[in-house]
Amino acid sequence: MVRIITMAGAFTASLALAGCGDNIREQALIGGGGGAAAALVLSGDPLTGLVLGALGNVAVCQAGAARC
Repeated sequence: MVRIITMAGAFTASLALAGCGDNIREQALIGGGGGAAAALVLSGDPLTGLVLGALGNVAVCQAGAARC
């Protein structure tokens, strides 16, 4: 249960830290970096944070939910 809460926190933090790039590659890199950093701070798995951050940032940016 602690791992799920940690990863949910990392995902949320990565979305808060993330910003949009000019294309999908930049969006994935920015989100992945934020997700990995958040996972390290929260003592989670940085690889999982990287993947969740990248996917989350691309989804938010592509949906137009964030003004960049």
